[in-house]
Amino acid sequence: MLNGNVMTKPVHLAYFSDMLCVWAYASQIRLDELKQNLGDKVCIHHHFISVFGCSDQRIGEGWADRGGYDGFCANVCQVGSQFPHISVNPEVWSRCRPKTSCTSHIFVKAAHLLETHQLIPSDVDPLYNRTPVEELMWRIRLAFFHDAKDIGRFSVLYGIAEQMKLPIADLEALINDGSALAALQRDMEFRELQKLDGSPTYVLNNGRQKLYGNVGYRVIEANVLELLERPDLQASWC
Repeated sequence: MLNGNVMTKPVHLAYFSDMLCVWAYASQIRLDELKQNLGDKVCIHHHFISVFGCSDQRIGEGWADRGGYDGFCANVCQVGSQFPHISVNPEVWSRCRPKTSCTSHIFVKAAHLLETHQLIPSDVDPLYNRTPVEELMWRIRLAFFHDAKDIGRFSVLYGIAEQMKLPIADLEALINDGSALAALQRDMEFRELQKLDGSPTYVLNNGRQKLYGNVGYRVIEANVLELLERPDLQASWC
């Protein structure tokens, strides 16, 4: 990446989401577009924020006066209808009710550890510019929102990994020895440090810029471009 004759560093974007969040499901297209348009000028780091850590508490209790799970299902379907690029299965939350999003978060963390240690290919999908872990995240979200599969169950997650030909034994090892859970705990600590509210949240410039919720693509891109054009304003990413 060149800015005149000066080599510029990529902008680091920390993206926090919950695998069961319909807003994050709808927002995937914005991350894809950001990577397509800016390429290696932006580096996206995926983190999890467990909004649906306990679905019975958040929906069963939290929506008790609004129809419970059926009311929440109607709400999620209504949100999904606003975005023509996604579809939401009407059985999501009405019939298919994952107990927690933490299972899928741990699973993806295990895959990310494998990717970090180069135990799975780091090839980028030419169509969407996604890494294998990003593609895994997308397929897990599709399994829930499009196919109404319970992604709170490891059996469903391993089925998706098998379809992608990921090393199942290595994934199991990292889940069983606590490595994946430890990585998820770091996300939880990062969330507390940054005082983040929910999913999805975009964090830039060492926490100085935070974009939360249903943020339009142009707003996200403008924040990244500002940091690219004025790299002197960035603090070190550490």
